[in-house]
Amino acid sequence: MDQKNLPNRKVLSFKYACSGIYAALKEEPNLKFHFIAGIIVILTSVALKISIQDWLIIIFLIGFVISLELTNTAIEAVVDAFTDKEHPGAKLVKDISAGAVLVAAITSAIIGLIIFLPYIS
Repeated sequence: MDQKNLPNRKVLSFKYACSGIYAALKEEPNLKFHFIAGIIVILTSVALKISIQDWLIIIFLIGFVISLELTNTAIEAVVDAFTDKEHPGAKLVKDISAGAVLVAAITSAIIGLIIFLPYIS
């Protein structure tokens, strides 16, 4: 591997990743929802002046749910690229992937309530 081009490859890799996030944000309403929810949670965290430990949990959960939604979007795109007809296996894969996002979002919301309720009380 050419070591001189390594920094350029890393920059390109970062650029491609950002392009993927941008493309998904333009096309996927669920991802937009999770980004907006994340911003609301961050603003709430600032307003409530949560602890550093709570910030770490909140930032992790936001990143986790958004990452999982991006993964779900990628899985759906791959499945759609290989079949344009109703297929039980394709539906199952897409449903399971969406279910993973739902579980992560519900779990994150419950943890968020556990974190925020003492600050509100």
